[in-house]
Parts: sequence; C-alpha cells; structure tokens
Amino acid sequence: MSTTTVGLIGLGAMGSGMASSLRRAGHNVHVFDVRREVAVAFAKDGGVAHDSLASLGAACDAIVSVVVNAAQTESVLFGDGSTGGCAANMKPSSVFIMCSTVDPNWSVALESRLEALGLLYVDAPISGGAAKAASGEMTMMTAAKPAAYALAEPLLNAMAAKVYKLGDCAGAGSKVKIINQLLAGVHIAAAAEAMALGLREGVDAAALYEVITHSAGNSWMFENRMAHVLAADYTPLSAVDIFVKDLGLVLDMARASKFPLPLSSTAHQMFMQASTAGFAKEDDSAVIKIFPGIELPKAAPPH
Repeated sequence: MSTTTVGLIGLGAMGSGMASSLRRAGHNVHVFDVRREVAVAFAKDGGVAHDSLASLGAACDAIVSVVVNAAQTESVLFGDGSTGGCAANMKPSSVFIMCSTVDPNWSVALESRLEALGLLYVDAPISGGAAKAASGEMTMMTAAKPAAYALAEPLLNAMAAKVYKLGDCAGAGSKVKIINQLLAGVHIAAAAEAMALGLREGVDAAALYEVITHSAGNSWMFENRMAHVLAADYTPLSAVDIFVKDLGLVLDMARASKFPLPLSSTAHQMFMQASTAGFAKEDDSAVIKIFPGIELPKAAPPH
C-alpha cells in the first residue's frame, strides 16, 4: 500500500476518529486544530501536530477538512484576516477533501476556485457519527474529477466503509448529504413529537421506547436520540443548531427550484424554536423540550 502524507483539519467528534483511521491504515498523518493541545495529544501516538494551517498545507499531498460549515472551510483554505489558510501553501496537484455539510452550489464554486490555484478537490460530506468515524466505518458521499479521485481514493477507503461516487465533478455529494439531513432532521423531530405525546398521555417512557424500537414505527433516529431523552443526557453529539443550519440548507436548495418541503419546513421551525428557547448547544434530541405540559425523564441519581 502506498503511504500518503495527509493533513486533517478539525479534530472534533468525527475528525479525531477519521485521523485515527488514516493513521491505522499506515498513512503519515499531520493534524491541525484550533485547540493546540488536542492536536498535540493526537500526535503523541503517531503523526505530526502543526501550529499553523500554512505549515500543514506545505507538508501534505492531501488535506481532509472536517469543520462545521462553509464559512469555516473558507477560513481554513483562504484565511480569515488574522491568520492565513492552507491553500496558498499547498503543493500543485495536491487534493483538498471537504467533509462539511454545505450548499451544493458553494461546493461547485469551490472546485473552480481551487482548480485556478492548481489544486484538486473532492466534495465529500460524511455520515455515521463519532463511533463509525473512529472505526473507519462511516459513509462518504463523494463527487470529484477523476484526477482528484486517483489521489484521494486510498484515503477515502481508509476513513469509510462505504464511499459512494456520485458524480465526476463537485456538487452531487453535497446534494445527497443534504437529502440525508432532510430525513435525519425530520426523523428526530418526529421522534421527539411521538415521545412527547407519550409523556403527555402518561405512558411509561421506557416502555414506550421498548415497544417502538421493536415495532414498525421505529427509525434509527428514534432509537438513537430518544435513548438520550430517557437518560436525560443532552450532551451534544450533534447539537440543535446543526439542524437549524442543515435543514436551512435543505430549504435553500429546494427554494431555488420552488420545490415544496412541508415536513422539512416544520422540522426546521421546531429546531429554531428549541434554539431560541436556550437549547442551541444541547444535543439535537433537546428539540423535545419545546413541547409544553410534559415532564421529561430525569437523570438517574449517581450510585
């Protein structure tokens, strides 16, 4: 197997697992995170921690960006006024792999901007959560030109169990990710509504969870997120504000072609309500807190 010197930017819940997967596959992994101590901790077990995006860009043949949104991706590439980005220092014909959930039109434009700098680009949003990122088993929805795939493919395969190739230029990966987020957001909102009705009607929450997860009404999101509600644990694995953003992108994409999305619109309003009620940074299951007149499960007392 050929070894690539690969940089990874953003050692959060997903990025740290992805960096570990690349290292496990034998690649030479360089990392950057705004929290310097996190990058240093990763490099203790192998790899190189960088102080700047410029030095990371200069050192690597490929860069994987795992930041929150398009604005952060812009900052990573082109700087934000106070600090420089990595694009100006990347080697010609090296590849930038973008893993954030973004407007597909922005992703298409980014491919052209990087091409003008002599750089390759992979539109590669991700799904699967932190555990699958850590085990190298997540899903990547990708679109790229053949030259970009040629360099990126071993890295994509190291990070994901399923790498879907959806187009030969940027955009299709981001479109499919946004459609996935439509379902994820609507399913979480529906799961919260169902659990809230059960609580309102005096049904035992744990019993309801048990029945639904073994019945036709179950969804992956009900099973996963309502477990957080039962445990009264709203530690953000994916925060309420992520779905304010992502369902906003869903609606933006549909609005451009005047396509109606009644369920997405309602779910977006529910997440906006949760955000403005003070739950913006809590786990997205906290959308259940918008329902009046219910008593949510309490955390079990410590033993």
